[in-house]
Amino acid sequence: MFIKTNISSVNTNRVMKFQEQMVNKNLRDISTGLRINVAADDASGLAVSERMTAQIKGLNRAEKNALDGVSFLQTAEGYLSQTNKIFIRIRELAIQAANGIYSSDDRVYIQVELSQLINEVDRLASYAEFNGVALLTGRFANEEIGGTPTASMWLHVGANTDQNIRAFIGTMTAHALGVRDGNREFTISMSTPSQANQAIAVIDDGLQKIHKQMADFGGYNNRLDYVRQSLAIASENMVASRSRIRDANVAEVVSDLVKNQILSQAQTAMLAQSNQKNQSVLSLLQ
Repeated sequence: MFIKTNISSVNTNRVMKFQEQMVNKNLRDISTGLRINVAADDASGLAVSERMTAQIKGLNRAEKNALDGVSFLQTAEGYLSQTNKIFIRIRELAIQAANGIYSSDDRVYIQVELSQLINEVDRLASYAEFNGVALLTGRFANEEIGGTPTASMWLHVGANTDQNIRAFIGTMTAHALGVRDGNREFTISMSTPSQANQAIAVIDDGLQKIHKQMADFGGYNNRLDYVRQSLAIASENMVASRSRIRDANVAEVVSDLVKNQILSQAQTAMLAQSNQKNQSVLSLLQ
């Protein structure tokens, strides 16, 4: 009979330490709701779930980028709609002046309004901005050199590299729309019915450019709406996939916790018994 070393107590104490670690892990998993809290829990699972987290955040940011793109395009469309209204008024004046009943003085008055309206087209083009970026001056115009567009607005709408779309906004100055030449002189006049009649065709060409750009805005906006929906769906599915890898099954963890707590209590009781066992040596001293 030995009293120097209580092997059964040492053994029970060792088992209890590891059992306590298991109880602590169960409590941590329940409190965080995660099956993988540190790399030691599941190294490969942690790596996969962290990549998914990066992808999810990228998808969510890309969805916001798409929404920012919608705001950008809607702002440009709002400015251009004013240019469209001005051109419609210019066309109305041209049709009015094409009628032969007006005197020279009447035509001067029509020309004065026409001049102001054309100046307003240029003012709108120069003042139209989004976040300090000019919209209608040709910065994002699809002016091709050798079949390759030289400028565009890049909208990054994906979680990875090169996942973007290009939006083009044509130059919407009076010169680009045909009512002013390179020397800033007016290309249309209301001085005679004949000149006013010819002006109608020039104005119609400008309106066609405006309407084409407005149609492009509609197409871009619809496309971005679909992009946003697809990004939201992708993010949702990715979150579900990450959950299956990393989240804890609480019912399972609670069951495991109860088992480990019962074992821990049993081991505590056995440790007490082990410590009491050597008390019988005292009877030899009586």
